[in-house]
Amino acid sequence: MPRRSVVLSFLVTLGLPLTAAASGVELRLGAFFPRAESTLFDDTSELFTADRDDWTEFSGGLEYTFRVAPKIHLGLHVDGYQETLHTSYRDFTFESGREITQSLKLSVVPLGASIRFVPIDRKGAITPYISVGPDVIFYEYEEFGDFIDFDTADFTGADVINDAFFSEGAAFGFHVSGGVRIPLNRDWSVLGEGRYQWAEDDMGDDFRGSGLDLSGFSGYFGIRLDF
Repeated sequence: MPRRSVVLSFLVTLGLPLTAAASGVELRLGAFFPRAESTLFDDTSELFTADRDDWTEFSGGLEYTFRVAPKIHLGLHVDGYQETLHTSYRDFTFESGREITQSLKLSVVPLGASIRFVPIDRKGAITPYISVGPDVIFYEYEEFGDFIDFDTADFTGADVINDAFFSEGAAFGFHVSGGVRIPLNRDWSVLGEGRYQWAEDDMGDDFRGSGLDLSGFSGYFGIRLDF
């Protein structure tokens, strides 16, 4: 019996709708380009040698999709991004002239769902699609290294402390995306996708009072396995 027939028979046995059998798993790799327009990034750009463009870094994700209606698929995805910038103060140094250095680390994990419109909904065809959906975006932000105590009257080496500051949280947001799948055979395809997500949060912990912009563009290439 062909593999597809075996899968369909198994799904029928489980009592699942046949439309759910048109499903697949996508693995994608690319980069995330944070918008970085919030008070946190304003402060780090002003104090440290951390420009907004420096936050661009590798990103990747996994998505499971299945058909819920003709030309309409539902997708569930998880993605991950992490970047660490090694910086120094722009305007201050130790008395010796040595840079006062620290590291800034941001980790972002979007967990979300997509309603995907697939105008050409059949196996073996070049398949464009567009998607929209909600996200819960988990994040951690940390600064560690040497920092100036600006509450003191002067900025000598004695006013520099070694410390670490941390905040974590989750923000609700949404995304839109568009892409295309190009078949290699009946089961495997390659894909390209562009995605933009919107989310912001008011930070807590050591960064209480700062706003964190989690919005930005992601560009991906990947591979898909159809069931």
